[in-house]
Amino acid sequence: MAISAAMVKELRERTGVGMMECKTALVEANGDIEAAIEAMRKSGQARAAKKSGRTAAEGVVVIQIAEDRKHGVMVEINCETDFVGKDAGFVSFAEAVAATALASPVKDAAELAAQPLIGDPSITVDAAREALIAKIGENIQVRRLLRFDGVEGALYSYRHGVRIGVVVALEGGDESLGRDIAMHIAASNPLCLSAEQVPAETLAKEKEIFKAQSLDSGKPEAIVDKMIEGRMRKYLEEVTLLGQPFVKDPEQSVEKLLKKAGARVLAFSRVEVGEGIEKKTENFAEEVMAQVRGS
Repeated sequence: MAISAAMVKELRERTGVGMMECKTALVEANGDIEAAIEAMRKSGQARAAKKSGRTAAEGVVVIQIAEDRKHGVMVEINCETDFVGKDAGFVSFAEAVAATALASPVKDAAELAAQPLIGDPSITVDAAREALIAKIGENIQVRRLLRFDGVEGALYSYRHGVRIGVVVALEGGDESLGRDIAMHIAASNPLCLSAEQVPAETLAKEKEIFKAQSLDSGKPEAIVDKMIEGRMRKYLEEVTLLGQPFVKDPEQSVEKLLKKAGARVLAFSRVEVGEGIEKKTENFAEEVMAQVRGS
C-alpha cells in the first residue's frame, strides 16, 4: 500500500515521533495507522516522544580525549532528576554517546543522533535514547556536543563531579598543569581568556554601571574617572582567565603561573549541566489549595 504524506502527518501528530520513523512504521503496518501506533507504543517510541516536552535539566557532562590529545569531545546529556543522572544505565548510555562522538566526524548533537552507537552499532544514538526513556520513564536529551579537532598544543580536561566539564588547549606545560588550569576554570568560570577578548558591549555596560555608582559618591570628575578606571581593571581581572588569581595559589595570577611554566592557553570550553534551561518550580501547597477551591 502506498504511504501518503497525509498519513505520515497524521501519525506524527498523534504520536510526536519523527517523520521518518512514522513512515517506516506505516510501511511495516501496511498503512494501518492504528496498528502503527500500537507497534510504536510497544517499541517505546511514542512514549519517548510524549516525554520529550518535559524539562530535562539534570544529567551529566562526559569528556573524551583521544590518545594523541589533538582531538576530543565534550557532551552534555540531560535527564529530569538527579536520581536518574546517577543511574548505571543512564551513565553507560552517556559514556557510549561520548565515545560515538569522538569516533565520528559529526559537529553537533543533531548529527550525532543519527550515528550508530558505539557498543551496539545495530541502533542509532537516538534509538538508544528512546529505548532508555521507555525503560527509565524520564525525558532524556543529548543536548550539546562540543568538538576539539586538530588543535595546536595538547588537550587536557577536568570534570567536577558529573555536572561541570572543562577542556583546555594548552601549548607547553604538562598534564599536571593542564589539569590544574582546567580545574581552575571549572571553579572560577572565567568569561574569556584575556582582556582583549571581552566583548565591547559588555565593557560598555559595566563602565556605565561603575560610572553611575561613582557619580553618586559626589567626588570630583577627575577622581570619578580614576575610580572607574580602577574598577574596570578589577573587573577584567575577575572575568578573564589570565587575570584571575589561581585557585590553588591565590597569591599569583593564572597568567604568572603559565609564564613560569613556559606555557600558553590557546582556548578553553566550560559546560555545566542545565545551564540556560529554565527549570519549572513546583509549589505543591498552591497546587493543593487550587484543587480544594475547585472541589
